[in-house]
Amino acid sequence: MKIASVETFLVHAGPPGETAWAGASEGGLSLGGTRHWLFVRVTTDSGLHGVGEGSGWPKVVETAVNDLAPLLIGEDPRHIEKLWGKLHLAMMGHGMVGTIGGGAIGALDMALWDLKGKVLETPVWNLLGGKLRDCIPAYAHASSPKVARAAWDMGYRAFKAGNVKGIVEKVAALRAELGSDADLMVDLHGPPWLTVGDAIAMGRALEPFRLLFLEEPLPPENIDGYARVRDAISVPLAAGERHSANLWTAAPLINRGLVDVIQPDSGRCGGITQFRKIAALAEAHFVQVAPHAGTLGPVAEFAAIHCMASIPNALILERFAHDWEGRSRVVTATPELREGRLVVPDMPGLGVDLNLPEIAKHPGGHNVGVPSTASYAAGTEAEYVYVQPRWQRTTAFGHEEN
Repeated sequence: MKIASVETFLVHAGPPGETAWAGASEGGLSLGGTRHWLFVRVTTDSGLHGVGEGSGWPKVVETAVNDLAPLLIGEDPRHIEKLWGKLHLAMMGHGMVGTIGGGAIGALDMALWDLKGKVLETPVWNLLGGKLRDCIPAYAHASSPKVARAAWDMGYRAFKAGNVKGIVEKVAALRAELGSDADLMVDLHGPPWLTVGDAIAMGRALEPFRLLFLEEPLPPENIDGYARVRDAISVPLAAGERHSANLWTAAPLINRGLVDVIQPDSGRCGGITQFRKIAALAEAHFVQVAPHAGTLGPVAEFAAIHCMASIPNALILERFAHDWEGRSRVVTATPELREGRLVVPDMPGLGVDLNLPEIAKHPGGHNVGVPSTASYAAGTEAEYVYVQPRWQRTTAFGHEEN
């Protein structure tokens, strides 16, 4: 059996309903209009094919996939570790390619695992050592008590609130609405204008709410800052969606004890092959795994479910309770949600395939946008700086000082 072709499909996906992705930013572009998914299909000379998905910067990742594709033509698709190494070495001379490289190799790697499962007529989780669990806990995004209650009625029992301004007030309202039976998380989104001191103060203010974790209290570049925050608060820390392009980029967070929860993105962490290695390293350091999935499409979600089913340190999986309505149409299957948990599929491979006629209705377009400038200090939005020390401190804690 040999690989005969590699195809890419860039999909312009609509925004999810309950996050800032859905709204237009002030003075900038709407991120909702830039959301894309990149699907990949690897076909063999036998006619069998596997599907994968690459994230990070989908439009650019597509170019990388097409550049790597000739290296796979004629290869035996069953030797996944060997092929992963071949693709990684091919990128080495281009420098540190980060999540672009992780997304490109990962999409191809994911498709190879799907293909191998189909060849052997077994689910991917079986190739990874078997299942530890039949269902994966999932959490929904909740920007308000009303949104949280709607997700609660769907079966979710874990919820994440985001952003910096008024976050303590927001979490207090969620806890009052849902009570102690709900798990709550906070994502500060790693704003580069949030100082270490303010991140610590915010973490301490959130301690009474017994969070499952506090995500990205600092930008990913501020590794030393993570160490300071980690030592100063008693809230579990989570990070990794922007660090983790492979095992080596995730390693500093884990090896230095900077996080309690690592968050590899199955579409940009180098595929299932690297996801498993990141999870194993995390296990050795008593770190849990809670994959990032905020911008992912449905194929990578299936990959994350298979991985989470097969590792001992799986914590919880991110998803949108109400995503773009076309999500279920561009593929052939949707994960079953049962009492706030995603049922692990038993079909060969990943258990999902592409609906090409539907995909063709949503061609790719512009794939970058300026995020909301609402968190900048008033009057400085047009500067578009990355590091800004003039953040409005009072608004984060739900009150203003005269």
